[in-house]
Amino acid sequence: MKQKTMFIIRILLIIIGAFITAYGLESILIPNNVSDGGVTGISIVSSTLLNLPLGILIGILNIPFVWLGYKQIGKKFAFLSIIGILSLSIFTSIMHNIPTIIEGDSLLVTVVGGVIIGFGMGLALRNGGALDGIDMLAVLLSRKLPFGTSDLILFLNSFVFILVSTVFGLKGAILSSIAYFIASKVIHIIEEGFSGSKTFKIISSNHETLITEIQTKLGRYCTYSVITASDMQTQLTEVTCLINRLEEQKLKEIINTVDPKAYIAIYETADYHVGNIKKKTYIKI
Repeated sequence: MKQKTMFIIRILLIIIGAFITAYGLESILIPNNVSDGGVTGISIVSSTLLNLPLGILIGILNIPFVWLGYKQIGKKFAFLSIIGILSLSIFTSIMHNIPTIIEGDSLLVTVVGGVIIGFGMGLALRNGGALDGIDMLAVLLSRKLPFGTSDLILFLNSFVFILVSTVFGLKGAILSSIAYFIASKVIHIIEEGFSGSKTFKIISSNHETLITEIQTKLGRYCTYSVITASDMQTQLTEVTCLINRLEEQKLKEIINTVDPKAYIAIYETADYHVGNIKKKTYIKI
């Protein structure tokens, strides 16, 4: 019952995050010809060019990314992302004609708009869902390419802002990129690690099954080592695994299923380099 209650709370927080994001878009950024990044940015440009409702485009353009998330990251993540994206789609449609709260001041528009949408997106990401499909694409590409998720998100969004410049002009593209940068920093504060990585250290009595599950369901390599407790008598096994932020909830679920009594320590990882270790191998230290 407690897990169901927590899951419902997560859904509500994702919906609230979508509401906040939609408000920032419709009341500040879009009326001032400033766009967001990612699929939302593409949707804003397409809406302007094709004169189609923004909400519908957000829903449609995110479909392939949600499908990728479902196939590669997990059902629960895909489900929560669908709720977030549909909520964003509905709220942007409802708020389409709301009054603009800031006009003309470019600096104020980018700062306030970036903070609002960053808070909304961070709230959704913190609770296991995504409001934009480009995050999912970057995660999947990072598994195949020797680049971090943050590098790939920046790379993918560079094309989005080039597209924005064709509609909102160079000034609009520059303001959009500034707003997106501010939003990413707010997401980092809310979600603890925008596009970053986390290191899990797991002490488990069932480490072999745990490593196999991580390999099968996340495609992530692990290392493990035998450690000695402070009493100098008990020997334990510590598993170390590096993941990206979108996989955190899934990894916690795997650990809870395999060994509910496992000890977990989670560290923010500022940077890492992919060496010769293949993702679907594990190494005993």
